Amino acid sequence: MIRTRRTPAALLLALALALPASPAVASTATSATATSATAPSDVRFAIPHPTGRYAIGRDTLHLVDAGRRDPWVPTAARELMVSMYYPARAGGSAAPYMTVDEARALLQGQRLDTVFKAEQLAGTVTNARLGARPAGGRHPLVLLSPGFTLNRATLTTLAEELASKGYVVALVDHAYESFATTFPGGRTLTCVACETVESAPSDEAEKELMAKAALNRAADLSFVIDRLTRSARSVPVWKHWQTIDPRRVGAAGHSLGGNAAASVMAADRRVRAGVNLDGSFFAPVPAAGLGGRPFLMLGTEAQHAPGAADATWSRDWSRLDGWKRWLTVAGSGHFTFIDLPILGGQAGITDPAAPLSGKRSGEITTGYVGAFFDQHLNGEQQPLLDGPSAANPEVSFQNP
Repeated sequence: MIRTRRTPAALLLALALALPASPAVASTATSATATSATAPSDVRFAIPHPTGRYAIGRDTLHLVDAGRRDPWVPTAARELMVSMYYPARAGGSAAPYMTVDEARALLQGQRLDTVFKAEQLAGTVTNARLGARPAGGRHPLVLLSPGFTLNRATLTTLAEELASKGYVVALVDHAYESFATTFPGGRTLTCVACETVESAPSDEAEKELMAKAALNRAADLSFVIDRLTRSARSVPVWKHWQTIDPRRVGAAGHSLGGNAAASVMAADRRVRAGVNLDGSFFAPVPAAGLGGRPFLMLGTEAQHAPGAADATWSRDWSRLDGWKRWLTVAGSGHFTFIDLPILGGQAGITDPAAPLSGKRSGEITTGYVGAFFDQHLNGEQQPLLDGPSAANPEVSFQNP
C-alpha cells in the first residue's frame, strides 16, 4: 500500500474520523482559508459570555508525573499543563487565551497564518479572571481533554460555561500532542506525536498509536485527579482544592480527548460520567461496559450517525451499559464542538462543508454537555436529554 504524507491538519481530521487522509477530509482547513479573504484582519476575537450565575476564576498548574515516562519523548517525565476554571466572586484581572507561540503554531497548522496574526488569536478576550476569589461551597470537578494537535485553549468556551454553572474544570494539555504548548521556563513543546504517527508504516499502526495515546491520556487524567484531591497517594497541589467535591467527577473531551474520557472511566471508578465530542474510539470501551455509569456521544451527522464511516461508535454504543445518549448535529464538522468555528464566525469565516454557524455550534455544545453533567453530577433532571427539541432542530437522537 502506498501512503501519501499528510499535513498536520489533514492528519488531525483523518485520525479523528478514522479515515484515510484526502482533500475532502482536510476540507476544514482548506475551505476556511479559501473563504477567509474577506475576513477583517483586525477583528477582536472574544469567547461568548457564559450563561451561568457565577463569575469565573482561572489558575494554571504545571504538573509532572515523575513516575511515568512520556510516550513520545521517553527521556522526559510526563508533563501536563492544566488550566483550572472555577466558580468565583467578581474581581481579578483578565485571563489570557493562549501564548503568542501557541497561537502562531495553531494558525500555521490550520493554514490561517497568512490571514490572522498570532497576536490577534492570542489576544482573544476571555471571561475568566486571574486571582478571583472562589465562590463558597464544594463543586463537581470536570476534566477536559482537547483534540489531537490542538491546544487546551480551544475548549475555553466549554470550560468557562461549566465554571459559570458551578463546576470546577481542569482543562488539560498533554505534552507533545499539540501544535504547541507553552510550559514554564520559556519552553514551547511542539507535536512530536504528530511526527511519530505520520511515520507509522500503515493505517493500522497509526490507529494502534492513537489507541495507546488515548490510554495514556486516561492515565494523565487520573493523575490530575490524584493531584487535585486528598488521597493516600498525594497532597493536593491546587490552592483551592477544598472547593472540589471528589464524589462528583466527570470527564469530557474533543476528538482524541473524547476517547480519553471513555478510557479514564474504564480505568478509574472515581469518574462518574463522561462525554465524547466527535472522537473515534481508538481505544475501545471494554466489552464489560463502564460499570453502569452514564455516557454521552455528541458528534457530526456526516461521520457519526449510525452506519456512517466511523464504525467505532456503533461498536461501542452497544457496550455502554448505563444511561447513554447518541446525538448527532446536522451541518456540523469535526471542529464544531470547540472554539474555532465560534471565533471564525466572528471574522466572517465559514466552512461550506460544515455550514452550522459558530454561534449555534457553541450553544449546542455547551447546552447539551452542561445538561448532561447537571443531570449526572448534580442530580438535576434535564428534559433536554429526553428527546428532540424544537429549540435545537439540528440535533438528532440516535438509537440503533
